[in-house]
Amino acid sequence: MTPFSGLTEADAAARLRADGHNELPQADRRTPLRIAIEVLREPMLALLLVGGGVYLALGDLKEAFILLAFATMSILITVVQETRTERVLEALRDLTSPRALVIRDGERKRIAGRDVVRGDLIVLSEGDRVPADAILLQCTDLQADESTLTGESVPVRKVAWDDRGEARPQRPGGDDLPQIFSGSLVVRGAGLAEVFAIGAQSEIGQIGQSLASLETEPPRLQVQTRRVVRLFAVIGGAVCVLAVLLYGFMRGGWLDAVLAGIALGMSMLPEEFPVVLTVFMAMGAWRISLARVLTRRAAAIETLGSATVLCTDKTGTLTENRMTIIELRLMDGTVFRPPQDTAMPARFHDLIEFGLLASAAEPFDPMERAFHSLARERTTEAAYRHPHWKLVHAYGLRPDLLAVTHIWQTSDDRREHLVAAKGAPEAIAGLCRLKTAERAALTQSIDAMASAGLRVLGVARARLARTSWPASPRELDFEFMGLVGLADPLRATVVEAVHECRTAGIKAVMITGDYPATANAIAQQAGLGHGELVTGEQLERLGEAELASLVQRAVVFARISPNQKLRIVNAYKANGEIVAMTGDGVNDAPSLKSAHIGIAMGGRGTDVAREASAIVLLDDDFGSIVKSIRLGRRIYDNLRKAMSFIFAVHVPIAGLALLPLVLGTPLLFGPIHIALLEMVIDPVCSLVFEAETEEDDVMRRPPRAPDEPLFSRALVTWSLLQGLLAFAVVAAIYVAALNWSMPVPEVRALTFFSLIIVIVSLILVNRSFSASPLAALQRPNRALVAVLAAVTIILAVTLLWPAVNQLFGFGPLHANDLALTLGAGFVSLLALEMLKPLLRPRRQPPTRRSDPLAVDQTPTPS
Repeated sequence: MTPFSGLTEADAAARLRADGHNELPQADRRTPLRIAIEVLREPMLALLLVGGGVYLALGDLKEAFILLAFATMSILITVVQETRTERVLEALRDLTSPRALVIRDGERKRIAGRDVVRGDLIVLSEGDRVPADAILLQCTDLQADESTLTGESVPVRKVAWDDRGEARPQRPGGDDLPQIFSGSLVVRGAGLAEVFAIGAQSEIGQIGQSLASLETEPPRLQVQTRRVVRLFAVIGGAVCVLAVLLYGFMRGGWLDAVLAGIALGMSMLPEEFPVVLTVFMAMGAWRISLARVLTRRAAAIETLGSATVLCTDKTGTLTENRMTIIELRLMDGTVFRPPQDTAMPARFHDLIEFGLLASAAEPFDPMERAFHSLARERTTEAAYRHPHWKLVHAYGLRPDLLAVTHIWQTSDDRREHLVAAKGAPEAIAGLCRLKTAERAALTQSIDAMASAGLRVLGVARARLARTSWPASPRELDFEFMGLVGLADPLRATVVEAVHECRTAGIKAVMITGDYPATANAIAQQAGLGHGELVTGEQLERLGEAELASLVQRAVVFARISPNQKLRIVNAYKANGEIVAMTGDGVNDAPSLKSAHIGIAMGGRGTDVAREASAIVLLDDDFGSIVKSIRLGRRIYDNLRKAMSFIFAVHVPIAGLALLPLVLGTPLLFGPIHIALLEMVIDPVCSLVFEAETEEDDVMRRPPRAPDEPLFSRALVTWSLLQGLLAFAVVAAIYVAALNWSMPVPEVRALTFFSLIIVIVSLILVNRSFSASPLAALQRPNRALVAVLAAVTIILAVTLLWPAVNQLFGFGPLHANDLALTLGAGFVSLLALEMLKPLLRPRRQPPTRRSDPLAVDQTPTPS
């Protein structure tokens, strides 16, 4: 291969066969069938299907149909939601294989990026996406945006390799390197580079490969629920056996004993757990999708609600990932800030105009785009574009002069020219030959702007009254016009979102590859609070124990490499924190996967980052993270309410199924009665409580303790108390009805109706852990209204329709009987509301916190 003829097609084909295509290994696409199989592996849903199969084998078609219908509905909801998510993710893949211009057999050819091989010569120009890691053999004023790899918000300069430098750096980042990396964007200049790494061997590929060694932690809620399901199965089985033995020995009818045991088992089978969990997660994914947030793993929503630390990237996450002119400063110290100040003084117009004249007419460089944007906002298009002026000569950036100079012909008279220059302030000061005092004042201004996190450029102008161009801009007589400060601005929603996170007890920290001064300035603007700033160089010297201690005090991590991001996330996890990690670059992918909740940006984010995450923000809005946290906390609260209700409601049902066996009285409930009860209980658990609005203090309390169980002792105790009180009330009515010598059908009807009304009172009690029934009733819940209406209709049909009445074995009820059932519900509601302030489950305060400033109030019970 001669220096600039490139590979031959035969050599390229041989290397393609040997090394494979230039593409990143992608995870297998999750088809609807694969998603359905994953859903069926959930033990709770499997229990629901097994329960339906058991009832089907026993011939109880109604109960089997109900259980299997709920299982099918839950599977369909999850499959449809996650399939939609996968399709959107497929549509978001925009960096997988850019086109490439290569030189082969001495000719330039445009090929697919996946066909680039090692040794190819690639031609790069403004706007090109780099297809592979390469070393620059030639370049002219070339700058590249490497933010997806490094997190740096501004492009970096590149130089050609001259055999004196290191050809294979450890990682991208920093100016004046001869290497250019796959996935980066050329924003200025042109170059010729030789490919030395493709696909999985490239920098971007190595990060992707490291993801394979990381295991995603299973959701804690899933683990806890599996334990409870096993416990319920053991207890239910033991009670069923006990019921069969008790009935058989006391009454002697073993067949009836088996039937009684089956009825009791049906009353205790916890099929509501899988229904509730599946529907809650699927409905949560649907609700959050309305806010343009995709959930790749539905359980991550609930986990997000328990997050204690939110690790956020800077570029494209806190900021808009576009450069904006923040400040203009003249030589005399006069300052103008475009975002805040409305009218631009005339003195600043020349500064902007000559900065624009030193920029490309159709820029890719984000800083040059900022000049165009400000000029467009402050002047008319004709005024800032100068359509009749002609660019006749340009001097690009050079290592010895970090400035760009453009010479413009302003009229038909070719002897008079305007010269505009912009670049590093020190370079522009040198062109203007500033005096010592002027340089000192300029240095003061530069330091003040840099400490605010601004990227500072100097602007100068000159006149040229000749048609021959000097060899260097240093030969011209420049006048210093002023300084321009640029920054990647905060997103509009960030300050409020960060404040809400802190109010909710969530520590927000920034982890970025950008420079410390820039990162610290953005952190202060965002309101991340006061704390230590840690650089990658400092972090590299720390052991794991020292790092775990340091992260408790730090709020900003700057100049951080991908492996260091992963160490930071693991340090927080070692401290017992629940970690949410946001990011959009390839460099964020390992930490996104390692965190408890990985949150990727869908708009600017890379495919690797999205694949590693559990949640994808389609609009890249940081405020959507807070919406997700709010929804996660709401889901968890409502889940606890539903679980409390499930525990409570099974106590009176099981008790009333067991009580006749103990008293030696006729059985109250058969399978059909239990099925009717489940028609009330299942929609209440899965729909009514899921639709409950959030608690008033949902974002004003600290996160729950990481080790707090969903089924805490307080919750179980409170639920059992509710269930025992409900059982006592209904059992008292049952015993009283027997003592009044009421016929068995009437006793059954009175007891059943009383139980239904008491269940309604349990619904009202569990709607809120803290609010009064009156306040809870004022909170809208259409699902509750629909369920109560349905219950009323069902009771009316079973009471008034003779055929249905006979099917259930119910006798007629009179007005005083119905009044008694309503009284039972009222007594239960009143008693439990009086006990609620004393016995309701209180949330455990976190036992480990890494940001004492994050919570400024005492925990609120919920």
